[in-house]
Amino acid sequence: MSLRDFTKTFGVKPGKGVSLSDLDPRDKSFFESREQAEASLEEDTAAINLLQDRLYAEGKQSLLLVLQAPDAAGKDGTIRKVFGPVDPLGLKAHSFKKPTDQELAHDFLWRVHAKTPGKGEIAIFNRSHYEDVLIVRVHGWAKPDVIEARYDQINEFERLLAFYGTRIVKVYLNVSKDEQRERLQERVDIPRKNWKFNPGDLEERKFWDDYQKAFETAMERCSEDWAPWYVIPADRNWCRNALVARLVRLTLEDMDPHYPEPEFDVEGVTVE
Repeated sequence: MSLRDFTKTFGVKPGKGVSLSDLDPRDKSFFESREQAEASLEEDTAAINLLQDRLYAEGKQSLLLVLQAPDAAGKDGTIRKVFGPVDPLGLKAHSFKKPTDQELAHDFLWRVHAKTPGKGEIAIFNRSHYEDVLIVRVHGWAKPDVIEARYDQINEFERLLAFYGTRIVKVYLNVSKDEQRERLQERVDIPRKNWKFNPGDLEERKFWDDYQKAFETAMERCSEDWAPWYVIPADRNWCRNALVARLVRLTLEDMDPHYPEPEFDVEGVTVE
């Protein structure tokens, strides 16, 4: 499958709306079986590791992967499965939580820009600048006209990154409300997962429909050719992980990084 084919299947077309209720979070039709998906994941993560080595050595391009999702959709697990085998050199993951006082003293993109990848790097955003048109919108923490302006500001910010060599891929992990309930309950019932439980997640769950609408609006307004959104079914972890790995691999292959030519003649050199 080419990146173009993957985009046709899972991508949000620029300027087009997306209805999450019409997309099946349990869809596994891309793979014949779980075993095939896990084999695909292993193959793709190995390829990502090699491509990342070339990307780092080349030092001309960078990749930014943005992960957004409802609570318990598996952002952490996705990062661990897709990038666990990858050489950490040139790989960075960032999690964006409640802004600090210093961050609030600046524009909403200030704290994000500093975490974007440098040349040769891959950066992963676990949540991102989109929180400022998601949770902020749902809870009314900013005026409607301010939030409305942010969609265009995000587009221009991402266009700036793309202009200077950062490839941007944005993924929404589409988990169902029922699956989220089961995963949150596991955090209560299974002792080793208790540390993950946050009572605030139960309050946020009450705003499920509002969040779905906010995600749809963000993807409709901010899926562009230079920074596309993809909706990945996330109720089945093995399917989710394999699909994200395939997307990352296809993107890196499309970027086509190359090892640089040596700056000196290595022919005939012998190390004694």
